[in-house]
Amino acid sequence: MGPGAALTAAAKQAERLRIDGNNYFKKDRFGAAIDAYTEAITLCPNVPIYWTNRALCHRKRNDWTKVEEDCRKAIQLDHNSVKAHYMLGLALLQKNELAEGIKALQKALDLGRGAGPNGYMVEEIWHELAKAKYMEWEQTSTKRSWELQSLKYVIAVPDYLCCKITLDIFRDPVITPSGVSYERAFILDHLKKVGKFDPITREPLDPSQLIPNFAMKEAVQAYLDKHGWAYKME
Repeated sequence: MGPGAALTAAAKQAERLRIDGNNYFKKDRFGAAIDAYTEAITLCPNVPIYWTNRALCHRKRNDWTKVEEDCRKAIQLDHNSVKAHYMLGLALLQKNELAEGIKALQKALDLGRGAGPNGYMVEEIWHELAKAKYMEWEQTSTKRSWELQSLKYVIAVPDYLCCKITLDIFRDPVITPSGVSYERAFILDHLKKVGKFDPITREPLDPSQLIPNFAMKEAVQAYLDKHGWAYKME
């Protein structure tokens, strides 16, 4: 048996171990899942998903040092791993490394927004990023500026920066052919469960017609940069 066949056999065994790990994880057997993923990593150390899967187990056990270690390795192997950047951000926040944690979460959000027409983990990442950004705003604001901003907090975020259906500030806006912008996750859910039409104009609408609204995303980010209180989640 040549080296190629041995490599294939190792890869197949590693995949079986990954599946075993997934099954253990679903049953909340995180220790057994970690063992399975560790064996898979030993066989095939250059497969990033093995590292992110193990990191997720460490996250469930609140072992944030190991989460950080595994996520950094996964990012070395795949710099575009949404999960790795996301969990790295969470781990850094646990260490009170706020700026670096926010940087990792922002990277995860940018990658998630670009992961195909449906996006990937955008809402989950946004919530964690928003909490971190609000914490950052609180820490960097002086008492007087905090009081002034608190007065502004009673003022609603401008309507044009909010989805007309969810009424929340945009996280991942898309625009329809009719010119109406929606939150991507909401409009995709509407098209799937209610019908293929624009909920406001009632015109026919297919998911393929949705276009990322980069101008709106930039406007939202510019607003949030100036009004950190707007990150506060109800």
